[in-house]
Amino acid sequence: MGARVVRAALAGVTALALAGPAGCGGDASPGGSASGSGVTGTVTVFAAASLTESFTRIGRDFEAAHPGVTVRFNFAGSSALANQINQGAPADVFASAAPKNMQAVTDAGNGDGSPATFARNQLVIAVPRGNPKRIAALADLTRPGLKVALCAEQVPCGAAATRALSAARVPLRPVTLEQDVKGALSKVKLGEVDAALVYRTDTRAAAADVDGVEFPESAGAVNDYPIVALKNAPNRAGARAFVAYVRSDRGTAVLTGAGFQAP
Repeated sequence: MGARVVRAALAGVTALALAGPAGCGGDASPGGSASGSGVTGTVTVFAAASLTESFTRIGRDFEAAHPGVTVRFNFAGSSALANQINQGAPADVFASAAPKNMQAVTDAGNGDGSPATFARNQLVIAVPRGNPKRIAALADLTRPGLKVALCAEQVPCGAAATRALSAARVPLRPVTLEQDVKGALSKVKLGEVDAALVYRTDTRAAAADVDGVEFPESAGAVNDYPIVALKNAPNRAGARAFVAYVRSDRGTAVLTGAGFQAP
């Protein structure tokens, strides 16, 4: 069974979606069977939206390594995921796009052990394929009539964009603030904006539709990605095994192949 993806924006929606029979984690979940590693059942992973493609691949690989195990994902903005976890949404693992959102979870006592940084990511300017507006630098985003999307500042990609724009002294006024990086990228893909500040990995994943323009100020706004098993994980063995797999050579190879930097 392929790794399953669940996207949710509100804690209540997530809790209801994951609490039902189809979304329960734990060793006794339907379809779970013992594997040689002792990991069984469903492993529910809450992960930053920018990890969608990489973690979906890692989830399939993890399932192949643990026959009978199902990995279920909830991809969204890290701040929204942290709120959902702290409000009691059932999850086994949290992978954040920034330490700040991870700290919100660990400060609430919901982490099982110390988080570990497993990857880093850097911003680029996403533009439509072919770069029709000839955008080459952050300052170009302030041209009259140019429409730009950013992530909201409480989201890791938005916080990184704020740091980069401040370093470049670029007074950018976006036309929209999105709740996760995929939302900002979709505005470019749909032609609703001329550019967006997103992660390098996101433009690589959407290379058929967008180009990524590198800019030097992004080097000062690199985001660390921490991961942790959760204290109240319904499937504690599965949570710890998944975290270990993400940090293994195989997991790191998938992440670096997608454009993430090794920790």
